[in-house]
Amino acid sequence: MSQRTTVLYRFSVSASVFLLSLSASFILLYLFMPQRVDSKVVVDTSQVVKTQPKAIVYHAPPVQISINKINVSTQIIPTGLTVNGDMDISDDAEKVAWYQLGAKPGEVGSAVIAGHYGWKNRVPSVFNDLHTLIAGDQISITKEDGTAETFVVQRIATYRPEQDATEVFTSNDGKAHLNLITCQGVWNRNEATYSERLVVFTQSTKEQ
Repeated sequence: MSQRTTVLYRFSVSASVFLLSLSASFILLYLFMPQRVDSKVVVDTSQVVKTQPKAIVYHAPPVQISINKINVSTQIIPTGLTVNGDMDISDDAEKVAWYQLGAKPGEVGSAVIAGHYGWKNRVPSVFNDLHTLIAGDQISITKEDGTAETFVVQRIATYRPEQDATEVFTSNDGKAHLNLITCQGVWNRNEATYSERLVVFTQSTKEQ
């Protein structure tokens, strides 16, 4: 190896060692310096605690609903869909139906319970006075395992029978809702139904 080649080789090695040392210094500096999240906040990543996923909580099916304000305390019957694709309802005007293809009361999402409106054989239906509820009123659900959960009325809305009511059955706010449905308005004898649907939107008092 010539003297010139030896000098170039030593320079190359020295330069490589220097660059590696410099790179290592920057890496160490980056690892141990506070990491900037935005232009105003500096966070020490060594102090950040990872969020653990929430455990899935089992909720037993509902068996009874109580609404003290309108003197309702009755059995809940699980139902699904009719042959026409509508939510089914109990044949008993004094009981209510829970849509078991959706959420259970207390689960994240929107559980739905429907009850009759009107009079049958001179006996008032279970949800005749549902329209008198206001925001802040409470509803209690007793479950199959004996536990109970309280829901608070948030708002009340009305729908036409043919109107899109997707929001009654779905929610995306990460909370547990219970929505109550009944009829109201004018009775249509030909179609054997009322002109409107009344929906009471409620939310669980428990933290999710």
